[in-house]
Amino acid sequence: MSKDTTVYTHGHHESVLRSHSWRTAKNSAEYLLPYLKPNMTLLDVGCGPGTITADFAALLHEGQVTGLEVPNSDILDKARANAAQRGLTNITFVSGDANALPFADGTFDVVHAHQVLQHVGDPVQMLKEMRRVTKPGGIVAARETDFSGMVWYPDVPGMDDWRRGYLKVARANGGEPDAGRRLHVWAKAAGFARENLTLSAGTWCYYTPEERVWWSGLWADRTLSSNYASTAIKHGVYDEEGLKRVAETWRKWGAEEDGWFTLIHGQMVARV
Repeated sequence: MSKDTTVYTHGHHESVLRSHSWRTAKNSAEYLLPYLKPNMTLLDVGCGPGTITADFAALLHEGQVTGLEVPNSDILDKARANAAQRGLTNITFVSGDANALPFADGTFDVVHAHQVLQHVGDPVQMLKEMRRVTKPGGIVAARETDFSGMVWYPDVPGMDDWRRGYLKVARANGGEPDAGRRLHVWAKAAGFARENLTLSAGTWCYYTPEERVWWSGLWADRTLSSNYASTAIKHGVYDEEGLKRVAETWRKWGAEEDGWFTLIHGQMVARV
């Protein structure tokens, strides 16, 4: 199996981790929680700083949870520190390639990925691998946002330009930013039967003054300082002045008293 050479569009800059570290099993994987039992084994692919992973470990207190991230990523140090701080002993973190998972067939009861498939060059191959390492009768679960489905108020000039630019950057980098609407199609291509798929949608909504400052600030900062900036310039989508305009647009939206922003996510539970 060939390794995925796609580079994560955002990287792990502080402005990106600001968002990732906010995520919990409750606000990011609630659709999966009814399927979990305390003695299950679970693999979290693309675990990032491990906040969702740690929540899984707390829930599966009689089982075992493994978080996986790309090789040579120092983000796993943060994940291990978070788990240790919470006193969790049934959790481990490893490096590996999601296109060639370093586990035997049928290892886990549940294999989960949150906002990962949108960033990889071959999401079908990744789902095939997730399926391979899941036990017969087990679950592959995925949740992906859909950038074209994001909505906001008010219509601050420049926000539509931000979305168009983001779609171009993400696709130029080998990903698919409208992944949420494609999960079931990719799953069928990966060998899952249609009748074994349970699909749903979830949302994040930001509207309080604190939420608007947080959401607009992290997007303004990642536009200028994360891997996104260098990728956008590399592919000719923006120059430095263009990125500054995008960041300023985000801050203008965040300052709107009636600002409201909602993301829609496709969610999938696939039985093996």
